[in-house]
Amino acid sequence: MKRLSVLFYLIAIGFPILGAQAQEAKIETASITFEFPAKKVKGSIAGFTSSSKIDWGDVENSFFEGSVAVSTLDTNNGLRNWSLRSSRYFNAKDHPRIRFKSSSIQKQGDQYLVSGNLTIKGITKPFEIIMKKSSKGLTGKASLYSSEFDINIKKKQKDNLVLVYFKFDLVR
Repeated sequence: MKRLSVLFYLIAIGFPILGAQAQEAKIETASITFEFPAKKVKGSIAGFTSSSKIDWGDVENSFFEGSVAVSTLDTNNGLRNWSLRSSRYFNAKDHPRIRFKSSSIQKQGDQYLVSGNLTIKGITKPFEIIMKKSSKGLTGKASLYSSEFDINIKKKQKDNLVLVYFKFDLVR
């Protein structure tokens, strides 16, 4: 009888607590890839760190904050990688990390709009990521113009479009 009482007590008291904990998640690992359509170049960037917290019970209470290391920028072409990391483009020596910090998160149907600020080369601009929940975490996509961050690869702004794809594995 004592065991049954203890079981009911744990269910009555502990279950809401366990449920609340299961509602929160943190980013465990990330895969960030990009595409530069004007040059038909694809690549990735790593060195991801994050202090993000996702609260599925109250998504607007969540936040995303993280960065990646510019020195890990990889396009599968060593000479191009070296050039992109140089002072002419990303300037990895003086600006070793690309940073993002969310300011709001809104649920929109089965997607989440994550708005915030992206900092590249010391230049901070508004940035939005459209995210979807997947079986293991979150997937997302965004776009930016590299020229807005003083990375001028092509002369026309529209030709400096970069598509960015995110895959975040979550842990509770």
